[in-house]
Amino acid sequence: MTSRKPDEPLARNSRLRLVRPRSLATARRAATTRRTRPAPRPPEGTPPRAELARQARLVLADAVRIARWAAAPRGPQTGPRAVADAASASAAGPLDGTAAVERAAADLGLTPDRVRAGWDRARLAGLVELHGATVRPGWRLQAWDRDDSAVLRGWVALLDAWSLVHPAPEGVAPGAVAEVVEAVPQVLSLLQLSHGPVLVPVLLDLLGQRVDELREERCEVPGDGVPGAAPAAVPAQERPTAPAEGLPALLDWALEGLAEVGALTLDTPAGPDGPEGRHATLTPLGNWAVWVKLEQICVAAQSPAGNIEQSAADMLRGCARLTPGPARDEYRAWLAARTLSSAVAELLAAARGEDALLRGLAFEALRVVGAPAEAEVRAALAEPSLRPYALLWLAEYEGTDPDDAPEVLTREEATWLWVDTAAAVADHGESELLVRHLDSAVQGTVPALLDEIRAVGHPRTVQVLVALAAAHPDPALAKAVRRAAFQVHTGGA
Repeated sequence: MTSRKPDEPLARNSRLRLVRPRSLATARRAATTRRTRPAPRPPEGTPPRAELARQARLVLADAVRIARWAAAPRGPQTGPRAVADAASASAAGPLDGTAAVERAAADLGLTPDRVRAGWDRARLAGLVELHGATVRPGWRLQAWDRDDSAVLRGWVALLDAWSLVHPAPEGVAPGAVAEVVEAVPQVLSLLQLSHGPVLVPVLLDLLGQRVDELREERCEVPGDGVPGAAPAAVPAQERPTAPAEGLPALLDWALEGLAEVGALTLDTPAGPDGPEGRHATLTPLGNWAVWVKLEQICVAAQSPAGNIEQSAADMLRGCARLTPGPARDEYRAWLAARTLSSAVAELLAAARGEDALLRGLAFEALRVVGAPAEAEVRAALAEPSLRPYALLWLAEYEGTDPDDAPEVLTREEATWLWVDTAAAVADHGESELLVRHLDSAVQGTVPALLDEIRAVGHPRTVQVLVALAAAHPDPALAKAVRRAAFQVHTGGA
């Protein structure tokens, strides 16, 4: 027997009211409390982040000016340039034509060559987003003056694209260029470990060794001319090597490209040695960036739970029972062993599956990715099953306090997310967790929650309601939930 009178409306039964509702963000925070470990300290003598960001802003000063110019809407022009600029008069556009470049050069007081170079850097550093014929400011550009981390990420993106900034020498085989690009991290590591200038001939020797290793790893020597045969053992002196006359030019190209983006300096001391005495030295920015990348490699090599070789879905399953700190370490290790683009695509593919737990964990892993995942997460807004997660991710990424992030969700989106989270708890958690999950609903009463759950049409609604009815100790509430499950199942009102 219950204390409810026969004629008492269901919604007025106190036992059918939710416990004082907490915000969805509070519930998420309680479930994903993070334990942090001290961040590794950069090498002694590394400038503070504020100084590194100042140097990065200097390197990208032209790119920022051009990005802001290109992304700013402009009104119609008058005078001699009106006809030439008619197509781009009402809105900003990419600088992919002579007229646009000349207009930017005139407005900014730069040469056309500097405009083209700055535009390339703006795109490579993620300062602008291209949407067809429209240019929009990227998140890094919006945060440029106030967020040192955004500035440093933008500069690192430019460093990673150094081979696109500086054209390769003409007449060189693309394969040789690719080998040098792949070998450059070892050159940078030597410069970083040397703590000072290194002669170019020393770097050339290292580059030649690394190119040989890459060719050996690819087993480029065929086996007796038989298709599919194993490579035959060939003496080292008979293996193909980069031609001596080609590798020095490619090294010069690489060092000049790295110097152009501010990663190192090249100096040729006066004296009888001439070019032979030329040496390279990492800038503070370059030294810091190489250290960061080496730290990432170390993290990948020290995966505490051994999930590096797993698919995204299996990695997330392996992290499901870890506390947030170790789980985040696993995410970093798994990400460091892959290209970011492929890792983000794999995580989103796992999020699209039927397992709601993996959906939530995938977006936790994407929080570790940060900026490089922004475009793909924005695209996920168009998918109903991912939209609430993507909205929360973007809100927190753009600086919204986690407690306030759920305000970006509509009532329907918040209810859909509640059901999806309940499905994850029902599949992988304990019944007590499912009962406590009621506290995080935005509705004030169970009847209101049930009405809105039925309306959102989540594919797991029936299973969630059945599990909740079986788990809840209150007979009246359990009965109401079972009735709602039956109505959803039969399509009744």
